[in-house]
Amino acid sequence: MKRNTVRSIFFAAVLTPLACFAASDTPASSTTGAAHPELVVSTQWLADHLNDPKLVIVHIGHDEGEYRASHIPGARFLLMDKFVDHHTPPEVELLPPDQLKKNLQDIGIGDDTRVIYYAPDWDPMATRLFFTMDYLGHGNQTALLDGGLDQWVREKRPTSTQTAPVTPGNLTIQVHPEIVAKMDYMKKLVDSPDSNIVIIDARPSKRYRSGHLSGAESFYWENALVSEKEPLLKSPQQIRQLFASAGVTGNKKAVSYCEVGLQASYTYFLARYLGIDAAMYDGSYNEWSSAKQPVVRGDSPR
Repeated sequence: MKRNTVRSIFFAAVLTPLACFAASDTPASSTTGAAHPELVVSTQWLADHLNDPKLVIVHIGHDEGEYRASHIPGARFLLMDKFVDHHTPPEVELLPPDQLKKNLQDIGIGDDTRVIYYAPDWDPMATRLFFTMDYLGHGNQTALLDGGLDQWVREKRPTSTQTAPVTPGNLTIQVHPEIVAKMDYMKKLVDSPDSNIVIIDARPSKRYRSGHLSGAESFYWENALVSEKEPLLKSPQQIRQLFASAGVTGNKKAVSYCEVGLQASYTYFLARYLGIDAAMYDGSYNEWSSAKQPVVRGDSPR
């Protein structure tokens, strides 16, 4: 399933790094200005490290058949349902920590592994794993593959149809509930704005105009990419300017939301990449609107 198809289906349905992988050894297309450049790696970096014994490459998707058809050599398949709860109300999209721990251990993730992740269907599916790992206290041992499988294939690098052998990992978790914004917190933020906190709406401008939380600034996550056809990250300076245009300057905190906590995970990831204090409203607009909370329509935040 192609990323454009997944995007269409989605909108229709919802209207410290490890010493052996130091930051200096994890270049992306451009890292100058990023507080945490180790959170992104290039396809060249991955090609140079494919045989590293502590590397776990994660291919995220909805269809294991597509994984079997073509994936980066050595990548393990991770079904979205293994770390996102689609079956209960949106305010509890995160699975219970112990369940998350088991599902990640099952594909070989442990305390001593370096995790490189990508999602061929849609980039926010990938950064949702980063948010999950950050929630469990292991975000700093992960990195987004810049450009993903698309860039890997465009560069004519090898792919595989073989399922990678897996030795279960041993993951010690330390939950960080402070990065998960709940509805009560968002209500207070909407009713009594805090000048040090900026609400970020990570959806396309059309969805923002159709209804957003009062005070929210529009910052479509995909604007951080070079283009839809070339899904590489823009430079850290350019991304920082996008945050600044949304009012996230100085030491301000960014609290992102979207429809159901996928697109918002991308802006959350970007904030962490740049060293911006961040949290994500997991229930997002789906929960907010289902609870008949007031919204603002149009281009103005309020």
